[in-house]
Amino acid sequence: MKLQVTQENLSKALSSVGRVASTRGTLPILSNVLLKTVGTRLSIAATNLDIAITHYIGSKVAEEGSITVPARLMQDFVGSLPGGVIDLTLEDNKLHVSTDQYNSTINGVSAEDYPVMPAIDGGVTWTISAKALKSGLQQVIGAASNDEARPVLTGVYVHSHEGKVYLVATDSYRLAEKILPASSDEINLLIPANALQDLLRIVSDHDEDVTVTHDDQQVLFKVGDVELVTRLIEGKYPDYRKLIPKDFASSATLKRSDFVNITKVSSLFARESAGSVTIRLDDATGQVSIRSVASQLGENTASADAQVTGEGTITLNSRYILDALGALGGDQVTFSFNGKLEPCVLADPAASDYLHVIMPLKS
Repeated sequence: MKLQVTQENLSKALSSVGRVASTRGTLPILSNVLLKTVGTRLSIAATNLDIAITHYIGSKVAEEGSITVPARLMQDFVGSLPGGVIDLTLEDNKLHVSTDQYNSTINGVSAEDYPVMPAIDGGVTWTISAKALKSGLQQVIGAASNDEARPVLTGVYVHSHEGKVYLVATDSYRLAEKILPASSDEINLLIPANALQDLLRIVSDHDEDVTVTHDDQQVLFKVGDVELVTRLIEGKYPDYRKLIPKDFASSATLKRSDFVNITKVSSLFARESAGSVTIRLDDATGQVSIRSVASQLGENTASADAQVTGEGTITLNSRYILDALGALGGDQVTFSFNGKLEPCVLADPAASDYLHVIMPLKS
């Protein structure tokens, strides 16, 4: 293998795939990245057996070949080099990396030993703009669970329903649902949230369309020169639509910034009670008030003006409220619920493509 690449392109590719290289796995080779010539390009790939990322960069290939080298060392070393052209030459599993002023040799391991994710054969393909996918993932991914005891809830449920494509995540205490501007008839995917975190980092650098291809076991995302493939989570997602109320006894619409401010202030007094705050809607005064009590520190009530319909109180986790308000995009927010033991829904009154559900605490 003998080729030339630019430092900027190689460094960017190594940092985008290097996060996946596993240093704690049982297979030592998983802490390496695979460098391989593909036509006139160099592919840089890493996998942890669940997720694989491949980044292609333009190169001047004199001789074809492939090798795996330690991911962390290669990434840190190339990132430290000045901008310009880098020569890569492979001799006897030793990769010589040289520029005008630097000469290094990195001991590699044969690429034949490197595990490869199986290719998706056939499968369903659809496209979505990177911008829409990025904003949708940012709005739902925080609601996914970290609890490996319930693996189904550690994923984001991507599915089609009545011709629309939905993203859904829940940890059983809250739920986020986003409708994507894409259409397909046969999508039913449970994608690990950690794989989608990696995808988010990739799509943040791109403006073009993302191509999604999937079969029953894995899904492949292609965006620009980068490909991410991940295994799907096995299992049936709960029928979450039953949880979302359609009509409400109590509802308030107010400025999102006002709701954020009164929640933040109240949360300072709610640290003792695991973030528990009580929200009251009062249609007589047209106000939303949040009360929190800390037996050692004192208590606090903060209010904001709102358009209120119906009265009622509900006790919620203040951190979940702030997360939901952060995920909503507009200037206004509508906060609705039925009774103090029923789920409450936060939504943007000007956008019908996103909602956030929070389960109440027993007050």
